[in-house]
Amino acid sequence: QVPVLQTNNGPGLTGLMTIAAHLVRQARKEQLLGSSAEEKAVVQQWLEYRVTRVNGGSSKEDTRTVLKDLNMHLEDKVYLAGNIFTLADILMYYGLHHIMVDLTVQEKEKYLNVSRWFNHIQHYPGVRQHLSDVVFIKNRLYTNAH
Repeated sequence: QVPVLQTNNGPGLTGLMTIAAHLVRQARKEQLLGSSAEEKAVVQQWLEYRVTRVNGGSSKEDTRTVLKDLNMHLEDKVYLAGNIFTLADILMYYGLHHIMVDLTVQEKEKYLNVSRWFNHIQHYPGVRQHLSDVVFIKNRLYTNAH
């Protein structure tokens, strides 16, 4: 199912990334697409990953691969494109929400970097909208205290 945006002038726009990028420009929030050429390329890369791997993947194995990829990528980053919040973070958040809701506490701990990033993005002003808040336990369930 490919989304279509009918505009008042010209033909309709087709495709999630095309529509999202258009709306970002219409809102004059171009910084969400990245500022440098490198940032723009990284944002575009993650948007493509979102459409091909997150939307395209349906099996448990596909989901594990996506979470593993993201966990490694986010090891030393605050956001997908490094240190700036972009459209890639927003759309990846929406693509992963249904997956994150169903993860066990142990799985959330296994993908700690994804959990940290996801929790940060869901609390970013204006992002979560109507979606449920995914709960991440802040303290360990088991301690070594005797």
